[in-house]
Amino acid sequence: MTWYKIADNIQTLSFQENNMCVIAVADKLISLALMNNQLFAFAHKCPHASGILSEGVLDKVGNVICPVHGYKFCIKNGRNISGEGYQLKTYPLEHRETGIFIGL
Repeated sequence: MTWYKIADNIQTLSFQENNMCVIAVADKLISLALMNNQLFAFAHKCPHASGILSEGVLDKVGNVICPVHGYKFCIKNGRNISGEGYQLKTYPLEHRETGIFIGL
C-alpha cells in the first residue's frame, strides 16, 4: 500500500453542504465525507450504476445514499445497507503530524 498526503488538516478540505467532497489522488477520484468530525474515504462512484456519491446525501447514522437509485452504503466499511448486495470500496486514512494521508 502506498500512502498519499491529501491535506494538511480537515479545515483545508473543501466540503459541500452535504459534508462531502471529491479529491484526486494518483489519477483516481475519491469521495471524502465528514461525519461527527471524523473523515472517511470511499469510491467516487456507486458500484451499482456509477452514480457520483459525493452528489448524494449522508444520513444521520453514517451512510452515503446514492443520488441515482438511493442505494445506501456505510461510509465506515462499505457495506450495502439497503440490501442489494453491492460493496462500496473504502480507503484507510491516517492523521499524522504532517497531514492527512490516504492508503491506496
